Amino acid sequence: MFSSKAEQLPGKGLIFIGTYAHSLEPVQITIEKGILAVLNGVIVAAEKSPGDIACIKQKFPEVEWEKVELQSGQFLCPGFIDLHVHAPQFPNAGLGYDMPLLEWLQKYTYPCEQKYSDVNHAKYVYKSVVEKMLSCGTTTACYFGTIHRESTLELAKAVALAGQRAFIGKVNMNFGCPENYSESLEESLEETKKFIDGVLELKNSLVKPIITPRFAVTCDSKLMTGLSKLAEANSLHIQTHISENTSEVEFVKELFHGKNYTDVYDQAGLLTNRTLLAHGIYLSDSELELIRERGCTVVHCPNSNVSLKSGICKVRRLQKHTVNVGLGTDVSGGYSASMLNCMRSAIDASIVTFFPDSESSPLTYNEVFYMATSGAAKEEISSFNANDSLTDSEIIQKFIYTGDDRNIIAVYVDGVQVKTGLKSSQ
Repeated sequence: MFSSKAEQLPGKGLIFIGTYAHSLEPVQITIEKGILAVLNGVIVAAEKSPGDIACIKQKFPEVEWEKVELQSGQFLCPGFIDLHVHAPQFPNAGLGYDMPLLEWLQKYTYPCEQKYSDVNHAKYVYKSVVEKMLSCGTTTACYFGTIHRESTLELAKAVALAGQRAFIGKVNMNFGCPENYSESLEESLEETKKFIDGVLELKNSLVKPIITPRFAVTCDSKLMTGLSKLAEANSLHIQTHISENTSEVEFVKELFHGKNYTDVYDQAGLLTNRTLLAHGIYLSDSELELIRERGCTVVHCPNSNVSLKSGICKVRRLQKHTVNVGLGTDVSGGYSASMLNCMRSAIDASIVTFFPDSESSPLTYNEVFYMATSGAAKEEISSFNANDSLTDSEIIQKFIYTGDDRNIIAVYVDGVQVKTGLKSSQ
């Protein structure tokens, strides 16, 4: 078993005392005061007052509890969920934003990713990537790796060692990509099978493989179909890109004889209720209806959409079609690994779309917080269960609009502290 460096020990639990904020619905952040008791990564009790600690200890007499008391101005909230991020591209963050998407990929992205044929390079970069993500409060991430199986396994190991929760994908590309950064159909499928086995062999419940065809421009129909079968056979999630750039959308139509982007994926079997589709700026109404029917999630990447001048996704339009929407930093298309930055960018993008279309209201800080936490999680990993709602939300607003990693003093994943800062006591 590949274990994290700091695990919650059997028989030991954490009791948090203070203010905590979470979001059970898009329109409201719930702010509460009380006690949360965490045992083996699970919230086992949510009580109203410090006096209830005795009840918790009585209910779990065999557990040794550590108390973590939050100070005035501090609060506990769910970890952020980054649904779209390219781990190997972190060294490129901030580069090439004077170019459109397809040109940027050729000049900056593919050469950067090609370097990960060197496993030692991967080890060095990925350790820093995971540390940076955790420092920003991102407790769950959906990572794109590269086509290199061994190097992408190093990403999985780095995630496991640090204690982050993540879905990690070996990228698949067999068409329309540089000669020195490409795979054959057979190689791509075989290496993906081995990658799946390699991640599962880590025996870490927080780290899972995810099927990752880069996008329709670099994968032919046979590869996409083969990957969808692998996902089905192993009950895996799928992640890819869709409708990010107008030139890209037209190129897909040209490559696949007039089919739209969504039909290409659907006919390959890639659209499922476990599929993450990054960007989705230029999806038609019929495409959105199909995505809704299949239960896919569209990942809004506002920072990269603007940085690469791809366009602005109208999130209200996606919501009108009842499509589930999450958020992604999309490093290095986006220049920041911070989900707080991503939330602010999402608000800004919605304000820009509001000016010419005043019938569509901008996103609120409540909504983007939900999208970055509970709204992105289809499992119960991003909400708390307690009572006594408060009315004062100014501190949460200031955190969302002005906070950064310096304001995140401690991070916990599955009950384990992975970024230090808060002091505990017996």
